[in-house]
Amino acid sequence: MTQDPLQTPIQFVAGVGPKRAELLEKLELRTVADILYRLPRDVLDLTQVTPVDQLTEGPVHTVRGKVLDRESRELANRKTLSAVLLECGHKEFVRGVWFNQPWMLHKFRDYEMVLFSGKCKQFKGRWEMSHPRVQVLDADDATAHGGMLPRYSLTDGLKMHEMRRIVRKVVEEFAPLVPDPLPESYRKQEKLIGLSEAIQAVHLPANPEHYAAGRFRLIFDDLLEFQLALGLRRRAWKLRNRAPGLVASAKVDARIRRLLPFSLTNGQEQAVREICADLESGHAMHRLLQADVGAGKTVVAIYAMLVTVAAGYQAALMTPTELLATQHWQTLDRLLANSRVQRALLTGDLTAAQRRITLAGVNSGELQLVVGTQALIQKDVAFGKLGLIVIDEQHKFGVVQRAKFAGGDSLPHTLVMTATPIPRSLCLTQFGDLDLSVMKELPPGRQKIWTSRVLTEATRKKAWQFIREKLKAGRQAYIVCPRIEGTEADASALETFQRLSTHELAGFRVGLLHGQMPPAEKAAAMDAFRAGETQALVSTTVVEVGVDVPNATLMLIQQAERFGLSQLHQLRGRVGRGQFQGYCFLFTGTAEDDALERLQALEKHASGFDVAEADFQIRGPGDILGTRQHGELPLRVADLARDQDVLLLARTSAFQLVDSGTFDSPEFAPLKQQVLTRFGQLFDLAGSG
Repeated sequence: MTQDPLQTPIQFVAGVGPKRAELLEKLELRTVADILYRLPRDVLDLTQVTPVDQLTEGPVHTVRGKVLDRESRELANRKTLSAVLLECGHKEFVRGVWFNQPWMLHKFRDYEMVLFSGKCKQFKGRWEMSHPRVQVLDADDATAHGGMLPRYSLTDGLKMHEMRRIVRKVVEEFAPLVPDPLPESYRKQEKLIGLSEAIQAVHLPANPEHYAAGRFRLIFDDLLEFQLALGLRRRAWKLRNRAPGLVASAKVDARIRRLLPFSLTNGQEQAVREICADLESGHAMHRLLQADVGAGKTVVAIYAMLVTVAAGYQAALMTPTELLATQHWQTLDRLLANSRVQRALLTGDLTAAQRRITLAGVNSGELQLVVGTQALIQKDVAFGKLGLIVIDEQHKFGVVQRAKFAGGDSLPHTLVMTATPIPRSLCLTQFGDLDLSVMKELPPGRQKIWTSRVLTEATRKKAWQFIREKLKAGRQAYIVCPRIEGTEADASALETFQRLSTHELAGFRVGLLHGQMPPAEKAAAMDAFRAGETQALVSTTVVEVGVDVPNATLMLIQQAERFGLSQLHQLRGRVGRGQFQGYCFLFTGTAEDDALERLQALEKHASGFDVAEADFQIRGPGDILGTRQHGELPLRVADLARDQDVLLLARTSAFQLVDSGTFDSPEFAPLKQQVLTRFGQLFDLAGSG
């Protein structure tokens, strides 16, 4: 078998050798293909640098100069102005100014060379750019006089000019050998340049337009192949996976609604219609239900499970934590108190005898509705007639866990849910093979939760005084800490519990809840809080989801900067669930700009969907998904936060190719082979066509 030249180890490229290959290995560059598909982090366009004496007002200009001075000062209304002065030639200066962005000054060092790009205007006889785009020049760049200079990520011991030389050598020798998997007719339709040309354009661009065309092609290919894999899996799921047809007749609908103590919102009604259509279809439902905190997704899940039970099948609800499983169980048990539905809670803390009895009921089909943790997917759990599996807090589970319920000729319907809204681009990738139902509408009476950052000792005292007044008036409070114990008192639930009982909340009844407590103690702590026996509950994030105490109106989060935005939104969603206004205090002592930006976004946005998008823009997909899940997105060059527009184009094209059958034609065989090579094992695409 002929060796693929693109898999040539990088050390065998002329001018590289073993030592440089070791440095490149640190950048995960091992083969020729790794080099070809590693996009520059940016490109310096020195073809467009304008001398100061040729600047004009109106158009965008790029100037090049040395940082001569930096200043920052406060303006009226607590606004700030930050400015950097560039020396762009002998007695030629351009000033960059930023309003309310004091952190910009930290990006500059005296006498370093930078590029400013933006619109210019004359101010007091000097050229100024407001909020210019900034590119700092490396030592190798600072001496360059023109052209398009790609800039790459480096490691200690590897200089930019060496990296450029290696890349140039690889591109000139190997780019012409790269096969193009896209048919020419499709490339013309989508206005895409050839793959070899695209690789040359990103590494050796002739001009900005050439670079942009090459970069677009590589990013589009990456996302297209990913979306084609999702399209194949979605098609296989729908065509191959038979499931029981579960019909919600008018009689069944009326019986379910009689159990509910309230009417469904418009959003819940729409979600129920979509789910019922799936359940009736005879094909396995594969649906994601997204809802904001408090939008009532649990009620929709209960409706779907009761339809399943009424049709003679079993329904299961799986959650990531025992606390959430217990919360769901209590809700279900309360609603079904006067029904004949046989139900059970299956978690890891059952006694051996209890577990044996429960498993027998699950296996025989006698237990119609089962709530549990990942104990539901252990080997000794065998459902007799499973018709529906509901997986709550989907982001806590991977694709593999979701697939554990699949098996046999007939699959259960699958409904996955999250109360942490997912940014659109992640929805189209991580969950892109699922049909989507979205509920943004909140039940009547739910109010916007008043949210405020608490930055100083003075405001801290005021916050505690406010909380004490509300507790005296009969309300209850959560105090959330990022860890159970540790040296930092504010971060530790144990330290905070001990301190509050004798200081800030002396005289009030304070409880404690954390994940390392025995299940019985956790349940007792939660029951005492729910019953109003404790007025304040010091907790870790075990109260993040599912906990519903209508009288709890106060949420105080210690060291809030340690939490992600969506997690903070989840936490504050625990309050304001009754008739009284909810309040959320974000205690923080940090002065870091990115942390304050996150907390400010929470003050600004009430909707979880808006919070999720803000979090995505600030932190990127890796932190939001978590390292494990992010590893399930093996993208070569695309960035989900940066390339959302390209993602939408690629998804539309990919699903059209799959749904129309065009992707099965011979001319797309090379592309299909590439998709199966990259994603076949990850998405279990064997036999998907």
